[in-house]
Amino acid sequence: MTGNPIRILRRIRSGGAKESANGFDRRLLAPMMLGSLLNPVNSSILSVSLVPIGAAFGAPPSQTAWLISALYLATSIGQPVVGRLIDLFGPRRLFLAGTALTGIAGVVGMLAPNLGLLIAARVLLGFGTCSGYPAAMYLIRSEAGRTGRESPAGVLTALAVTTQTIAVIGPSLGGLLIGIGGWRATLAVNIPLAIAGLFLGARRLPAAPPSRRDSGRHPVSDLDLPGMGLFALALVCLLLFLMNPGGGHWYLPIPAVAAAAGFTWRELRARQPFIDVRVLGGNLSLLATYARALLSYVVSYAFLYGYTQWTEQGRGLSASQAGLVQLPLFATAIVVSTLTGRRQAIRGKLLVGAVGQIVACALLLLLHAHSPLWMLLAVVFVLGVPQGLNSLALQNAVFHQADAERMGSSAGLLRTFGYLGAIIASAADGAFFGQRADTGGLHHLAAFMLAVSALSLAVTVADRSLRRVGAPGVNDTTAGTELQDTGR
Repeated sequence: MTGNPIRILRRIRSGGAKESANGFDRRLLAPMMLGSLLNPVNSSILSVSLVPIGAAFGAPPSQTAWLISALYLATSIGQPVVGRLIDLFGPRRLFLAGTALTGIAGVVGMLAPNLGLLIAARVLLGFGTCSGYPAAMYLIRSEAGRTGRESPAGVLTALAVTTQTIAVIGPSLGGLLIGIGGWRATLAVNIPLAIAGLFLGARRLPAAPPSRRDSGRHPVSDLDLPGMGLFALALVCLLLFLMNPGGGHWYLPIPAVAAAAGFTWRELRARQPFIDVRVLGGNLSLLATYARALLSYVVSYAFLYGYTQWTEQGRGLSASQAGLVQLPLFATAIVVSTLTGRRQAIRGKLLVGAVGQIVACALLLLLHAHSPLWMLLAVVFVLGVPQGLNSLALQNAVFHQADAERMGSSAGLLRTFGYLGAIIASAADGAFFGQRADTGGLHHLAAFMLAVSALSLAVTVADRSLRRVGAPGVNDTTAGTELQDTGR
């Protein structure tokens, strides 16, 4: 299957008599894709608006980095929490609530008179965009159960390609919006997106899981509020420390460890735990996938924000030009994802993705303030290969490895580890660039990214369980248990 996301969706819609008779409910595609793109579009658009925002408020990169961290702090906490709520209540109410909050955040951010309120708007935006991806993964798993197709590769590929497309064209879109209406337009874009999401979600998403409606159970009684609270406290303390490890927050790891210990104690005793630590601890393959997500996203987001800032300040490009430089990343990632989407070789994708990140990071060391444009484009083109492989492979791995009854929270945890990587990347950008994104800072950042890429490759090579992920004859509902045994 080759081409762009539109072609993929058309194929899912019309892909032959056999597929259309018993296939995925195509009415769900539009809200799924729209909900999933809300977070990546706000992440990637910000990469070209950091410099104009800093100029407007007189803030250096070390302060504007909080605009990145605020979004990911909120989303890291919210994704698994909202994912668990989706597992219990179904996707519709959570999707509509999150989409409405996204629109409100767009209004607040568009009117923000100072950097502090703009950061608050990004926090609202982080919580608002939490529901889209867990809802999509929940719906894919539900439809797989309904249709009897355990590996809906076409839909998973379409979801991955959609988020990749938006994530990569975001800088170009952001540059266009800044040229038309200034940096505030990059926040205002959430208003029409939220309106469209509310319309589609209200009309097309199912109200509640059929199994819940038929069983007569009350999902509210299954909420593990103490577990959610301890999870949030541990994550907040950890992420605040990671945002500024050299500051005066040296004590934060202590309450983080204490809250994590309390969370583990609570989950081992809860009747319906928020995160079943026994199952998660026994599913070593899923834990390894989360670790790979952390490492690969550290590199991806460090590049997205650090490289883009350097092209503006270190290389002297405008915001619009810096966005256009990212286009080869878009083209390469989409082509790679669509060509490999239906192939089940998840391990091969992750290996090539890790090597691709190593090559791209090494190329960053060759850049300087007078590097020709073709060199800037070449680096972005090379990174497009792992960009197209890693997110697709990680998403498919979670689909096969996670417990079907906890698909929403498991998908949310994947995003949590990805956003933890984004926060580490943001802290690295601020630490290596300081007051200005110059070439020396870029080279130090590239060395850091190179080390993380090498660790990601080592983790992938060592994980033998990947040979069986998605393999024919392996039942997805028991794959986590089987893969645990091969991974030891």
